[in-house]
Amino acid sequence: MKSPVIKRSIVIAGHKTSVSLEDAFWKGLKEIAIARDMTLSDLVATIDTDRHHGNLSSAIRLFVLEYFRAQSNDEEIVRRETRQSAGARVRAIVNSAG
Repeated sequence: MKSPVIKRSIVIAGHKTSVSLEDAFWKGLKEIAIARDMTLSDLVATIDTDRHHGNLSSAIRLFVLEYFRAQSNDEEIVRRETRQSAGARVRAIVNSAG
């Protein structure tokens, strides 16, 4: 199912602007702002300052995508390390029993 595009007004550095994003990106952006203990406006201002090209909506989408991609990669690293640690423990037990 396609997520509808929602246009919202937001204040960035004292200037009001409109941003159009799919609902899923608004939700992701809010989740990131909460995790970073920031207001949505402050987070969007940071994204706006750091963008090098493209429009603000695209910069926000890429930011949200990268945030969750990095989070997923971090979780995969933890899973991999946990499996490796478990495997090492099992090998140690087997070696000490033999």
